[in-house]
Amino acid sequence: MNATRALLLAATCLVPALLPPTAMAQPRRPGPPAAQPAGGVISQIEIQGNQRIEADTIRSYMLLQPGDAFDGERQDRSLRTLFATGLFRDVQISREGGRMIVRVQENPSVNQVAFEGNSKLSDDTLRGEIQLRPRAVFTPAAAQADRQKLLDLYARRGRFAARVEPKIIERDQNRVDVVFEITEGDVALISRINFVGNESFSDSRLKEVVSSREAAWYRPFSSSDTYEPERLNFDRELLRRYYERQGYADVNVTGAAAELAPDRSGFFVTFTLTEGPRYRFGKVEIQSSLRNVTAERLQRVLEIYSGDWYDGSAVERMQQTLIDEANLAGAPFVDVEPRITRDRAANTIDVVFDVTEGQRAYVERIDITGNTRTQDRVIRREMRLAEGDAFNAAQVRRSRQRIQDLGYFSAVTITPVPSGQDRVVLDTRIAERATGEISLGGGYSTDAGALADVGLRERNLMGTGIDARINTTIAQRRSQVDLSVTDPSFLDRNLSVGGDVFFIQRDLTDYSGYEERRAGFSVRAGYEFNERLRQSWAYTLSRRNVFNVNDDASIYIQEQRGVTWLSQISQTLTYDTRDSRLDPRSGYVVRLATDLAGLGGDVNYVRGRLDGTYYIPFERLLGDPDYVLAVSGGVAGMASYGGKDERIIDRFFLGGENLRGFSVAGVGPRDINTRDSLGGRTMWTQSTEMRFPLPVPSELGLIGRAFVDVGALTGIDSAPNIVDDSAPRVGAGVGISWRSPFGLINIDVAQAVVKKSYDETQVFRFGFGTRF
Repeated sequence: MNATRALLLAATCLVPALLPPTAMAQPRRPGPPAAQPAGGVISQIEIQGNQRIEADTIRSYMLLQPGDAFDGERQDRSLRTLFATGLFRDVQISREGGRMIVRVQENPSVNQVAFEGNSKLSDDTLRGEIQLRPRAVFTPAAAQADRQKLLDLYARRGRFAARVEPKIIERDQNRVDVVFEITEGDVALISRINFVGNESFSDSRLKEVVSSREAAWYRPFSSSDTYEPERLNFDRELLRRYYERQGYADVNVTGAAAELAPDRSGFFVTFTLTEGPRYRFGKVEIQSSLRNVTAERLQRVLEIYSGDWYDGSAVERMQQTLIDEANLAGAPFVDVEPRITRDRAANTIDVVFDVTEGQRAYVERIDITGNTRTQDRVIRREMRLAEGDAFNAAQVRRSRQRIQDLGYFSAVTITPVPSGQDRVVLDTRIAERATGEISLGGGYSTDAGALADVGLRERNLMGTGIDARINTTIAQRRSQVDLSVTDPSFLDRNLSVGGDVFFIQRDLTDYSGYEERRAGFSVRAGYEFNERLRQSWAYTLSRRNVFNVNDDASIYIQEQRGVTWLSQISQTLTYDTRDSRLDPRSGYVVRLATDLAGLGGDVNYVRGRLDGTYYIPFERLLGDPDYVLAVSGGVAGMASYGGKDERIIDRFFLGGENLRGFSVAGVGPRDINTRDSLGGRTMWTQSTEMRFPLPVPSELGLIGRAFVDVGALTGIDSAPNIVDDSAPRVGAGVGISWRSPFGLINIDVAQAVVKKSYDETQVFRFGFGTRF
């Protein structure tokens, strides 16, 4: 019995040694041992055909591993997983006994990517759009995806007829070159723009409203006639806003469709809209719940009146105007909500502006991004708000305008971002532009004749905001060299400091029978009292020479011959409410300038000038912002003291730009025998000019002008043969300003309506200049 037990125990110990290792695997779950699956167990996974990809990497994608039972479903899933990696063009899985054989055929790698046939878009531009790169895995799907991306890129550039075909060149070591053969085709321009549903406005008027344009020969430098799907959505909004400004509050632009011509050469764009009835303003009221700001106080800035055609944009502007007025009245946190009630039977809209206290918010900080060159302090000093100030939307807008007016940036956005319960962060994002200029130019003007211009300027020297320039102008009747440096915020204070060195030579023989030359320097300083009021001071020391006096010139000019020194201190006080200094359309500017000469030098005089211009927009009445009435006027006078009289080059002259219809120096005291202009001590001018769009596409940059100029010049010592009449002269005419690709061109045709027989008149004035 004991021998039998020993034999059985020995046999039990020998069994594990005779079985393969997989037969010794422990069961996955506790309990009695499970029966071996009918499919068997995987003993080994063998990888065949791989060249670059490690076998272990391929095994990691498998859903079956050694020791697992053979499973057909999991084998199929493993096959799909390997294909999904994009690494293989073919995969086969088979079974040989306990081994699983995985045979792969790898996708080739990309050796290089090339483009052929492209001329409008560079290789670098195209390469930035695609995903295929050298040493990346090539798949036909990736090549087709990149092909579509290139087609989309060309479509965004208006080339819908473009064709792209990827070609494969096989290399050794399972590598391929990918070549995209491109036929760019012509730009698919907008052939025609149609409108459906418009009854109150013609197609031609609405074509001026939308930003898209029909292809035309005079648009060689414009992209507005290129079809862009994104632009159509913008055009729909432009149409809606235009109709709302004209009183059509129920307008609905239902569609904007573009149809490609069969030859893919152009698009037919159609806008579909429903105008609805036209409304007038009914009752317009202001209700204020602010303690210190009454409705009566706000009523004085109300620019919407009962009976006017309804204007949705005017309601939005009025909402902001009321907020600004309440801010000025001492209420920093204001909310204005317009309540609009339609009376469809009477076609009127009642508007009630509810003025309530807004949510309190303070500026936590000001973040500035995008200024890779311009220093932060240059931007921050233009901000009208500082950290800790009460948030004021009007000051945010003004800050943005001031930063934009610097001329250093192509785009400026200031976005208030909430930060906490009563805090906002002013997220200021800018895009810098080139501020350096090397300019060569030429042109012609009636006053100076043919001219050539050479200049070097940096408006933002080393990102500090300092403006430095040197400029040389050589013309038939005027030559000038200027060297100027200006720091608009000296030591980061409210102080502008600058200096100039100049040389000027003018040929005035056609007007007064002499030439003059000035050379000297000036130093300048200026500061702002507030947002609108500023003052500047300057000291000038110059050497003046009157020479080449005609032999037959007036005796009163002959005695002016020679060199004199001018030592002068000047100041200019400016009050400016214009909406923009670069392109004003509303507001006014008033300047008071005085000069005191006599701090040394050869002449003593006091000279003063007061002038101003008031801009009246007519957009609200005429529907176009280019309708602007500019009314300007000025007076000037001077007087000598200390026994040192002024010279002819110190006096005022009238005619030309300041009195159109008359020649330069064509009005005022004159030697009746020689007809030389002698200048005067007292002058006044007044000009009324209406600017309006011309009936041509707006992108041509043409603006029409109609004007009436009035003025008079008098004040000279009585002497024989001198005429001095203080009667006003009047000139009237029309003009065209063209911002052409070659520079600004001004053409004026004017008639001297009221004149004296000895006045010099001028019907046609032309000015042209460009820089490149």
